[in-house]
Amino acid sequence: MKNQRRPPFFGETVVITGASSGIGKAAAEAFAEQGADLVLAARGEDALKETAELCRKLGATVIAVPTDTSIAEDVENLVKEALEFSGKIDYWVNNAGVLAFGKFEEIPVDVSDQIVKTNLLGYMHSAHAVLPVFKKQKKGVLLNNISIGGWMPAPYGTAYTASKFGIRGMVETLQGEVSDFPDIHICALYPGFQKSSGIEHAANYSGVKLSTPPPSFDPRKLAASIVETAKNPKEATYPDWSAVVFKNLYEMFPGVIRYVSSAGMRMVMKKAHHDKNTGGNVQEPSKGNMGIDGKTLFSIPAKPLIWAGAGLIGAVVAGLLLTGNSKKTG
Repeated sequence: MKNQRRPPFFGETVVITGASSGIGKAAAEAFAEQGADLVLAARGEDALKETAELCRKLGATVIAVPTDTSIAEDVENLVKEALEFSGKIDYWVNNAGVLAFGKFEEIPVDVSDQIVKTNLLGYMHSAHAVLPVFKKQKKGVLLNNISIGGWMPAPYGTAYTASKFGIRGMVETLQGEVSDFPDIHICALYPGFQKSSGIEHAANYSGVKLSTPPPSFDPRKLAASIVETAKNPKEATYPDWSAVVFKNLYEMFPGVIRYVSSAGMRMVMKKAHHDKNTGGNVQEPSKGNMGIDGKTLFSIPAKPLIWAGAGLIGAVVAGLLLTGNSKKTG
């Protein structure tokens, strides 16, 4: 009888935050299929248990630990539960996140505060709690799902952008701090828009009915990138072509992107039917669609992206023309 080949993550313990829906749920299933032992965390206990059960059906050994990552004590408890579960933590996926759209001054202060607490402090709490474990083990991989929002601003998503820029700063600093530990890796992933259920959970004070604008991508592909980065750690990974394009364009034309996309969004908000304001999942667990996939309608919110793209193309063409003229006259 031939020996069956062990899956790549057999016997490895993976902690995933924000695992109750969307990208986190996709990542949990992806690691389960690779044979990992899973410690799943999120605020919503029922949805978290559902994800855990799905992973068990894929053959994984799983525990679900209700956790609010914005609370340091919750994260410390998550580490404690993970160590009691398997005695070690091999991989930690920072993924829990929330967002709100609207004019900064019209979004309640406590909503903006909580976005920073969940997105930035949540990632910091996780890093602070798990790094001592990694250093004691002399190995471990901290994977941070940041989004392209870590490199360029989201118009009328000020607190979200501030938190994502902050996470990138945390990651790059920690990469230096652990550089004397060759088997400890701090990794960042910067994906573009995802066709996940996350947009349905967002806080919204813009008056615009939200949906994921194109170009957007299957969250299962991002989950596959997270798994691949765990196998072969890199400091920065751009899982889809749009992330690379937007990052490079923003570096070349930051003003064009900021002003054109913001102007486009302002026009959309003026013409909107003014949906009722909602705090979404910022201050309470997500409700409604707790699956992986979300709405991906080519609706009004996509137009600012198109206008921004047109503006960028115009800027690129103008830049090339100016460069050509300067060479001729120089």
